[in-house]
Amino acid sequence: MLPLVILGFGVAFSLGQNDTGPLVLEGKCLVVCDANPSAERAFTSSFGISVQAGDAKVAFSALRGTNHEPSDMSNTSLTIYFDQLLVNIGNHFDLQASVFQAPRRGIYSFSFHVVKVYNRQTIQVNLMHNEYPIISAFAGDQDVTREAASNSVLLQMEREDKLYLKLERGNLMGGWRYSTFSGFLVFPL
Repeated sequence: MLPLVILGFGVAFSLGQNDTGPLVLEGKCLVVCDANPSAERAFTSSFGISVQAGDAKVAFSALRGTNHEPSDMSNTSLTIYFDQLLVNIGNHFDLQASVFQAPRRGIYSFSFHVVKVYNRQTIQVNLMHNEYPIISAFAGDQDVTREAASNSVLLQMEREDKLYLKLERGNLMGGWRYSTFSGFLVFPL
């Protein structure tokens, strides 16, 4: 059954496939249906209505559930790795590489919380955007057994930009269980 759209003078009624009842829209309205939506297609009508593909939802939350010694960081970039995903809507966080790749241009929100345990060294964690540090966080209290380096940011990203955490200074001796890295699309541009 095809949707039926009846346009009145200033009022529109729509009956859809599920016959849940009419949808009443006041004012001027343009309804566009696309059987094959694409992530790249989005437009704003002359009436100011923005229509976008259904995959606009992007969110991830990764955590470290086990301790991780510096010797396990086999790469020279000192990327901080995560081993569990709590949320990965859109599948844009690569758990193995621990890298988020933006699916579209937009404003994104990111936060991280990296725990150091039984470590008297100061650590510095950078949020890296396409190989460049954007924000940092430090944990350096000498008299505590557990401490976290945390920060958050709103960031404009382009399609296919990459984001990850890097241990810039110190080491995570003794593990860093309970560390988290999360992000989501606030709105597309």
